[in-house]
Amino acid sequence: MSRATIRWISGPVLRARTEGPFMLREAVQIGEKGLLGEVTRVSTNEIVVQVYEDTGGLRPGIALTGTGQLLSIRLGPGLLGKIFDGLLRPMHHTGSDIYVEPGAHPPDPQTFRFEPTVEVGARLMPGSVIGSVHPPSGITQHSLVPSNLPPGECVSMREKGEYREDETLCRLRDDRGSIHDIAMGHDWPVRTPRPVAARLPSDEPMLTGQRILDCLFPVSRGSKAAIPGGFGTGKTVLMETIAKWCDADVIVYVGCGERGNEMAGLLDGFSHLEDPRTGRLLMERTVIIANTSNMPVAAREASIYTSVTVAEYFRDQGLDVALIADSTSRWAEALREISGRLGELPGESAYPAYLGTRLAEFYERAAKVRTLSGRTGSVTILGAISPPSGDFSEPVTSHTRRYTRCLWALDTQRAQARFYPAIHPLQSYSADASNLVQWWHAEGCTRWAVLRRRFLTLMEEQAKLERMARIIGKDAMPSRQRLTLLCAELVNEAFLRQAAFSEIDRHCTPARQAMMMRLLGRFTELAEQAVSAGMTPEEIARKEVFRRLMRMGEEIPEGDWESFSTLDKALEKAFAVSQPENVSTQEALAKLLNPLSLEGEG
Repeated sequence: MSRATIRWISGPVLRARTEGPFMLREAVQIGEKGLLGEVTRVSTNEIVVQVYEDTGGLRPGIALTGTGQLLSIRLGPGLLGKIFDGLLRPMHHTGSDIYVEPGAHPPDPQTFRFEPTVEVGARLMPGSVIGSVHPPSGITQHSLVPSNLPPGECVSMREKGEYREDETLCRLRDDRGSIHDIAMGHDWPVRTPRPVAARLPSDEPMLTGQRILDCLFPVSRGSKAAIPGGFGTGKTVLMETIAKWCDADVIVYVGCGERGNEMAGLLDGFSHLEDPRTGRLLMERTVIIANTSNMPVAAREASIYTSVTVAEYFRDQGLDVALIADSTSRWAEALREISGRLGELPGESAYPAYLGTRLAEFYERAAKVRTLSGRTGSVTILGAISPPSGDFSEPVTSHTRRYTRCLWALDTQRAQARFYPAIHPLQSYSADASNLVQWWHAEGCTRWAVLRRRFLTLMEEQAKLERMARIIGKDAMPSRQRLTLLCAELVNEAFLRQAAFSEIDRHCTPARQAMMMRLLGRFTELAEQAVSAGMTPEEIARKEVFRRLMRMGEEIPEGDWESFSTLDKALEKAFAVSQPENVSTQEALAKLLNPLSLEGEG
């Protein structure tokens, strides 16, 4: 192993005079404590090292040693249900020492029940599954042939039983005759994307349980979304809500530069909440990577790559993974500080010129793929952004919008009005929506695209008419315009607003969302007919059915289709007198009773 001697140090960056060869991105150990660092520049007889730990006490003359390996983390079945720092060192309290020890210390190997799925003599390819791993709690996982091993023949395989993560389970002989040992876990460089057989187009959404996201601005599996918002707009609450209720198999939550009390609250909540899909603890399908604001700033930069590498590991097992990064702005601030220490030429707002490239490298690792073992898995990345003063034109937000397909823009005024989720419907967008029409059709909501477009049009018209109303007064506006404001208010309050603390409304399934969309769309149609027949918008607002529609999100629970049918009958009855033609709705009511048979009604 090569050695070097420190000759200059400033914060998390040092320069060292080399006594042997080093490679770019090589992991190094510094001083007696073995502080972990990474080589970021290599010249003739000098290297520049980025240190991921507190550099207090380091000085010129102290030696550092190269490991000969790229900066890597240990991947294995023991990751689920745990909390780690940005370098994947365990932070859960397991002994007398409550602090993370300096240096590279992978988690202690655990024991799991292993069942082989291949026999001796089988041909093994990179990424092949050699057996299933059954933790005491949580989901069943798979033991994989590391993707960086050559193909070969299985020459030995352990029998079914209990083994430690680092024990050899299988031996592979490659075409050159070399023997490779395979265990449940393996190391992988954090900055190297894991290979796949193919990238696949995504035609199904990642459901979040939030109506404004699933219906208006959906994100597909394997896609990426940005959540920008100023201080106090509810980014962290929204991200935690998505982590609790989304339909991903595994959640990887990375707190990048977050406050410690937020991460403590997240850990406490996940440790007690029940997963609605399995009935077990939510923490059993979650990996938390905490790199709080009081930790070394350089480790904040590595935590993003650590988290996406963990997500890709579970993706390669055929699982759907949601990676939630909160927030990428603080990650970019770490890049800015390190760049300044290196004396690099600054770009806009003093961020490094390569900020856009680093963001692209991160978000491009999101995908729905066919893995090397033939399974289908996905990594969906949701990244929060904290723009100063809510300025969406700042570099991190503007670069991120280039590489993501969905933007969920959080609005300060809606947040101050206690509107949750505080997502602005006119500043947000989803490029994935057109790919998901067939999925909604298969779920029975054939009018989803029409109703979605109708709701967004109402929001846009509302913004224009409210400006006019402030000038001439709402009472002076024509009836048709006052009705537009009334319908937009109903959509806002009954559909887009969602009560996070309500047992009924905190989560909404696609069937319930489709039912609510259909009722609101039908109300709009009937109200327009009533106004054409001479009824005023104020008379419509005084109808009892209007109040029931406004409160249906919190009053009608999941699966109570009879109550939705009753509400639909009341809606038709309330406008029956004002309709120009009395159209029979028996067929619509029969379909309404079955949430999966909304053909023609949405």
